[in-house]
Amino acid sequence: MLANVFLKTVRDRWLGWMIALGVVWSFVLLGFAAYSDLDLSILATFPEAYRTMIGLRPGMDAGALSIAAIYGTYGSLTFAAMALAMGAASIAGEERKGTLGLLLANPRSRTHVYVSKVAALVVLTIFATAVMWAISIGTASMMDIALGDLDVMALNVHMLASTLFYGLLAVAIGAATGKRGAASGISTGVLAVGFLGAGLLPLIEGGEKWAKLFPWYYFNGSEPLYNGIEWGHIALLVGAAAVFAVVGLIGLLRRDLKGQSVGVTIIDRLRENPMTKKIADRLAGSARVSSIWLKSASEHQIALVSACSYVFFIQLMLGPFYNALPKEAFEMLAQLPEGLEVLFAFFGGGDMSTPAGFFQIETFGMMAPIMVMLVTIAISSAAVAGEESKRTMGLLLANPITRSRVIAENTWAMVFYASIVGFATFAGTALGALIAGLDMSMWNIAATCVLLTLVGIVGGALALAIGAGTGRKGAAVWGATGVMVALHVLNSIGSVTDGLSFLQRLSPFYYYLGNDPLNKGMDWGHPVVLTVIAAVLIGISFPLFQRRDIRQRD
Repeated sequence: MLANVFLKTVRDRWLGWMIALGVVWSFVLLGFAAYSDLDLSILATFPEAYRTMIGLRPGMDAGALSIAAIYGTYGSLTFAAMALAMGAASIAGEERKGTLGLLLANPRSRTHVYVSKVAALVVLTIFATAVMWAISIGTASMMDIALGDLDVMALNVHMLASTLFYGLLAVAIGAATGKRGAASGISTGVLAVGFLGAGLLPLIEGGEKWAKLFPWYYFNGSEPLYNGIEWGHIALLVGAAAVFAVVGLIGLLRRDLKGQSVGVTIIDRLRENPMTKKIADRLAGSARVSSIWLKSASEHQIALVSACSYVFFIQLMLGPFYNALPKEAFEMLAQLPEGLEVLFAFFGGGDMSTPAGFFQIETFGMMAPIMVMLVTIAISSAAVAGEESKRTMGLLLANPITRSRVIAENTWAMVFYASIVGFATFAGTALGALIAGLDMSMWNIAATCVLLTLVGIVGGALALAIGAGTGRKGAAVWGATGVMVALHVLNSIGSVTDGLSFLQRLSPFYYYLGNDPLNKGMDWGHPVVLTVIAAVLIGISFPLFQRRDIRQRD
C-alpha cells in the first residue's frame, strides 16, 4: 500500500541503482585487468607536466589508473545520470503518470510527499557511493592492485556531493514546473556542458577561472583523488543542492498540479498560428490517433532539442578550442609510449594530437552516442512499456489501430529523431572544423555521423524489444542502457588487449568507430552490420508484443 512514500520510492528505484553499481564496478574491474600489464617505468624519463597530464602520481600501480580514468569519469557520470533521472521522475513523473493525485488522496500533504521523495534520493545516493567505495577497495585488494596515495574516499565524497547537486536540480525543476522532460533535459544539459567545460578550459592559459563557472569543476577540479577532500567545493555543491530542494518545495506548494498528459506540444503551437494551422491539423490527424509516430515525436521534443543543442554547439566550439590549446600539450601527446593508448580506449581512442583524434576522444567516443541514445531509448521505452505504465495502451488500441502499427510508427519516430541528432552532430562538427581551418574531411565526418546515428538506433531498437517483451518501462530504459554500456566496455577492452580483440566484433561500437571513420572514411560493411542488428531487434519486437497480454498495472 501507499502508507509510506519514502519506502515505496526506495522500492521502486533501488534496482536501477544496483544496475548502475554493477555497470560502474564492471568498468573498474575491466580497467584493473587492462591496466595491470602496463609498464610505467618509461614514464620516469618524461617531464613532471607530462605525468601530471595523464594522471600519474608516485606510488601508483598502473592498474590504479582505472580509478582515476574510469571510476572518476564514467562512475561519476553514471551516478549523476541516475540521480537526475530519479529526480525528474520524483514529482513531475508522478504527475505525468497521473499518480500524484492518488498519493495526495491519502492523508499525506504535498510537503510530506516531496520530503519523502527527496529523502529517498539522498539515501539511495549515499548507499550507492558507499558501496562503490567498498567494492572498489576490495576489488583492488583481491587483484593485488596498489592504490598508493590515492584517496578513494575523498573521490567518493566529492562524487556524492556532485550526484546530489544534479539530482536535486532535476527535482527542483520538475517540482516547480510539473514537466519531467524539462527537468531531465535541463539537468542533463548542465551535466554534459559542465563535464566538457570543466575538463577542457583548464588546458588553455587563463581558462581555469572560467572552468569554475561549471558545477563539474567542483567535483574534480581540486583532484580529490590525490589531494583529499576540498571542503569548500563540497560546501558549494551541497549548499546548492539544499537550495534546489527548498526551491522545489516552494514551487510545488505554490502551483496547480497538472493532470495526466497535460502539456503543449509543437503541434499545439503550430495550431495556434493561423498561417500553420491547416498544415498542423493535417499532420496531427484526428482524435482517432491517425498518426502515432507524430504523437511520439511530439512527446519527446524536449529530449530532441536538448540533444541537438548539445551536439551542435559543443562540436562547433571544439574546432576553435583545438586551435587554442597549447602546442606543448600536443607535442607531449605525440610522445605517448606504445601501449598507453589504453588510457584513451574508454573514450573512443585516437591520436589526441590530431583534429580527428581530438574530436573522437572528446565527443564521438562517448558523449555523442549518449546524446543519440538519450533520444532513441526515451522514444522506444515509451512506445509500448511507457503507454502500459500510463495505462493508456488500452485507449490507444481501442482505436482502429493494430499492435504492429504501434511498433512500426514508433520505430519510424525513433529513426527520424536519431537522424536529426546525427545531422546536428555533422553540422556542428563540419562548421567547427571549417571555422578553425582544421584539416578534416567532410565526407569522413559525414560517414562517422551516419554510423553514430545507426549505433543510436541499435540502442533504441534494443529498448523497443525489451519494452515490447516485458511491458516495463524501467526494464526497457535500464536494460538497454546497461547492455549498451557493457558492449561499449567490451569493445574498449578488446581494442587494447590482443587476446580479447575478437570480442570487439560482438559489440556494435566496433562497427561505429572500429575502422577509424574520421580518418579513413566509411567501411561499407559496418553500416550494413549495424542496420541488420537494429532490424533484427525491431523485428522481434513485433511477435513479442503480439503474443503478450497488456499490463494494466505497474
